[in-house]
Amino acid sequence: MSTTTVAGRMGALARTELILLGRSRATIVAAVIVPLFLPFSVRSAVDEADLKEAGLSVGTLLLPAAVGFSLLFAVYAALTTAYVTRREELVLKRLRTGELRDREILIGAALPATGIGFTQSVLLAAGCMALLDLGAPSAPHLVLLGLLLGLVMCGALAAVTAAFTRTAESAQVTGLPLMFLSMLGSGITVPLEMLPDRLASFCELLPLTPVITLVRGGWTGDLSGYDALGAVATALAWTVIAVFAVQRWFRWEPRR
Repeated sequence: MSTTTVAGRMGALARTELILLGRSRATIVAAVIVPLFLPFSVRSAVDEADLKEAGLSVGTLLLPAAVGFSLLFAVYAALTTAYVTRREELVLKRLRTGELRDREILIGAALPATGIGFTQSVLLAAGCMALLDLGAPSAPHLVLLGLLLGLVMCGALAAVTAAFTRTAESAQVTGLPLMFLSMLGSGITVPLEMLPDRLASFCELLPLTPVITLVRGGWTGDLSGYDALGAVATALAWTVIAVFAVQRWFRWEPRR
C-alpha cells in the first residue's frame, strides 16, 4: 500500500513538472531540438580514415554522441534549470511541508526530463540504425545499462549543480564546465581510441565516459567483460558521490 502511495505522489508531481516544462520554450528547444542536430556536427570534426584506423564507423561515432547529447541537454541541463527555478519560486519549500519526502520530490521532479532523455535516445538510436546502416547492437544489455546509468547519474549531477546555482539564469552558466568537459573528453566528439594513451586514461574517469563506453562497446561488441565492469564501477562511483553531495549541500530555500 505504501509503495502505491509513494508512486501516486511522485506521479502527481511528475505530471505537474511536465506541464511546467512544456510552458518553457527555451527549455523545450534546449532539451528536445538541440540534441537532434548536434550529433551531425560531430561528423565533420573527425576524418573517416581516422575512424577506420580506430576500428569505428560513422554510425558508431554518431550514435553514442546522440545519446550523450540527449543526456547532457535533455536531462542534465534541463533538470538543473528546473531544480533552481522551483527552489527560487519556493515550490520545493512548499512541497516539503506535505507528505512528499525529500527524495520523492527530487525524483518526481526529474521524471519528465528523464523520460524525454530516454525516449529521445531510443529514437535517435533507431534513426542512426535506419539512416547509417548501423545494424542491431551486439550486446543490447550493455547499451541499455549504459543509458540507464547515464539517466540516473545526470539527474543526480543536475541536483548537485543546482545546489551551487543562485538563479535560473545562472544555471545556464554553472552547468557549462561539466557539459564542455563531457563533450570534449568523454568520447562524444572524439572517441577515446583516437586520443593519446595518457589523455585517454584521464578521460576514462570523467562522469559521462563510462556511459559512452558502454553504449559504443555494446553496439560494436568490442568491449571486454573487464572493461564493461570498469565502466559500470566508474558510473556507479560518480552516482554515489553525486547523491552524497545532494544530501550534504542541496538547498531547499532560495539562495540570498
